[in-house]
Amino acid sequence: MTTVTDRVTLQQVADLAEVSVPTVSKVLNGHDDIAAETRQRIESAIAQTGYQRRHTSRRTGGLIDLVFGDLSPWSVDIIRGAEEAALHAGLRVAVSVAKNRGDIGQWINSVERGNTDGVILTLSDLSDAAWARLRKLKKQIVVIDPVGQPEAGIPSIGSSNWAGGMQATEHLLTLGHRRIATITGRIDTLCAQARLDGYRAALARAGVDADPALVAEGDFRFESALTSAGRLLELDDPPTAIIAASDVQAMGVYEAARRHGLRIPDDLSVVGFDDIPSAGWMAPPLTTVRQPLAEMASLAVKMLVAGNSADYNNRAELSTNLVVRASTASPR
Repeated sequence: MTTVTDRVTLQQVADLAEVSVPTVSKVLNGHDDIAAETRQRIESAIAQTGYQRRHTSRRTGGLIDLVFGDLSPWSVDIIRGAEEAALHAGLRVAVSVAKNRGDIGQWINSVERGNTDGVILTLSDLSDAAWARLRKLKKQIVVIDPVGQPEAGIPSIGSSNWAGGMQATEHLLTLGHRRIATITGRIDTLCAQARLDGYRAALARAGVDADPALVAEGDFRFESALTSAGRLLELDDPPTAIIAASDVQAMGVYEAARRHGLRIPDDLSVVGFDDIPSAGWMAPPLTTVRQPLAEMASLAVKMLVAGNSADYNNRAELSTNLVVRASTASPR
């Protein structure tokens, strides 16, 4: 007689069919958005392993781990997008924050003990040891907006950061600005480098010399932007516009302008990046490059559900677009 401990698991079926556990769950729950060849492979694996369908009722659905390096204002959109897509797929989302290597180690420990079906990482600057442990889990992993170069074979999702940096700069150039500064994100991140490259490309295209003094390094946070913007505004020939690598950094620019007695946009135009909800509530409302954060998270869930499906490439990029509000105007 087969005991409970002898019963075939969803993971065993998924391994045999070479798909993810959520994909097996969708077949068992009657979802019709599975390719015929994949469905046939899963049905064959179920028959070969003798998996008992009646046991699926003990679970309310698969579990996806959504891991952040830190909770920022943009995290809300990521969580919302992931939860909406997961609900549609019959999955649940568990949110974790791993700020340092110790936290990451503890989180991996919990994943090893649990029944996570897939992992969405919003950080990719993990140690080699952490990546090795994650690979041993044999769980589907997707990285959103990778900080560094994603691990080989790990699907990742980002936005068109280069185009976003170019859009922001071209908008200011069209208004007549020529002294345009930028405060970057962490310069060791791919997204920050791409936004800076887009800024430089727009200046070059317009025939405007890029002044190194107008490029200040930041880290996507308020405090670094406050400091950097203060230095930029104290230059002998200060900028008439500043592009921040995040909306949170744009808030730091607003505060620096206030401390220097400058009005936005009369004395200084400001552009952000992300379009978090509070961007429209700032005074004045912030012109910013909208990054499709919720859509990126939704796609990450779909990639997890698809497993090894060829429907998704290893790298996906979603488009950004400029949202013009009241923080930008022609220079005086």
